[in-house]
Amino acid sequence: MRPSTLNLAVGYISLGLAALALFATPLWYAWRVTVHEGLGEILQADAQRLSDVFRRDGAPGLTRYIETRISLNIPNERFLLLADSEHRPLAGNLPGWPADLPASAGRYTLDVEARGHRTSADFVSMNLPEGYHLLVGRDLARNVKLEHRFWYALASAVGILSIFGTLGAILIRRALLDRIHGIRQTVSAIIQGDLSRRLTVDRSADELNTLAQTFNGMLEQIEQLIHGVRNVSNAIAHDLRTPLAELRSRLEELTLTRPPVEQTYAELEAAVADVDRVIRLFNALLRLAEIDSGTRRAGFVGLDLAEVAANAVEFYQPAAELKNCSLTMQSNGPAPVRGDPVLLAQALGNLIDNAIKYTPEGGAIHVEVRRGPSHSVSVSVADSGPGIPVSQRAKVVERFYRGDASRGTPGVGLGLSLVDAVARLHGSQLQLEDNRPGLRAVIVLQREAPAPAPLADGTRRSEALLAHSAS
Repeated sequence: MRPSTLNLAVGYISLGLAALALFATPLWYAWRVTVHEGLGEILQADAQRLSDVFRRDGAPGLTRYIETRISLNIPNERFLLLADSEHRPLAGNLPGWPADLPASAGRYTLDVEARGHRTSADFVSMNLPEGYHLLVGRDLARNVKLEHRFWYALASAVGILSIFGTLGAILIRRALLDRIHGIRQTVSAIIQGDLSRRLTVDRSADELNTLAQTFNGMLEQIEQLIHGVRNVSNAIAHDLRTPLAELRSRLEELTLTRPPVEQTYAELEAAVADVDRVIRLFNALLRLAEIDSGTRRAGFVGLDLAEVAANAVEFYQPAAELKNCSLTMQSNGPAPVRGDPVLLAQALGNLIDNAIKYTPEGGAIHVEVRRGPSHSVSVSVADSGPGIPVSQRAKVVERFYRGDASRGTPGVGLGLSLVDAVARLHGSQLQLEDNRPGLRAVIVLQREAPAPAPLADGTRRSEALLAHSAS
């Protein structure tokens, strides 16, 4: 943790220093250029005025003018010097013509001896008529003081930024350590088996709070999955005990009593039925595990849900007729969706099979596929049976749960669990509603724009058979 907070502090301070440098560099450059150009313009204008005095009054007049200006002792007065053709001083406040000053007129920066000390100054040199020379300069010491103040201010800003950056890093480190300490305590409690522990979430909307909410959601899902595994394990053990006990009892009775051949074959057929029941249980569990893993999404294709539903209704029509129930279907046209045709056939087959089981003789079962708004397709299976109480609707989709109405019917309680898993795999969920009387099960899917090609008859039949085996 320390390297992370240190890196964070260094990063913030470096970013602040970079921003300060980006701000100060153009400001410094603009100031230097402005001062340099402004000083040159002032010196050039002053030299031009002195040149005009020379043309009007001659060398004596310019000499008197320069001496008068020097005698006024104006603060920060410029350097002035009038020299003859041999560069001998005639008037001014410089002891002599600078030896290293070029002979040609122009602007130069030189170190000169003036007022008892050596200083750096900007000069404008001008050649006057009759061989006279004029030199006008300005001491740069004042500008140097301003530069020093600028650098002092910049250094102070760097120091303040570094101090506050370090203090901010310390505060951030403490806040992060407090949050991480809470995460560590929660994770330690979960490792020790307390799955109910959750991270503390406050009202702030910072990144750590968002991460804590996401982590809590993951913990909720993990706790549900673990409880689900426990419940499934208990249910499997309970549901396997009965058929296996019956199978053992039959086989043991056969070995002890050795009945006639016909009775022996009858008992063997019953034993095979018990084994088939166990196999159907494990097949349903494997199918649910495959659906929960999401691997079946790779087999999604375009299909007509109305056609899948029509095939399922056609397959279960004889079973409904045997119970003297009417099984009808209604659709408002093709219903193109994208999904797994086998799993959707299984889900519809389970819903229709359940409806036939619980609908009394002479009842009615109605399957409807309808294209709805917002590019949705709904498929519903409604019956006139006893229905499911509202208090049990959330539980009937749990694996191995069997309500009061299903106690005397065959099955292991995985039919609606498989339907709900298929719906969730397709981005939907199983909705159970009142049909008054009976139950209405609804699945809503997203509609696909292009209509798929009709399924082959062999595919239809295999889907219906698989759907029947899942019930």
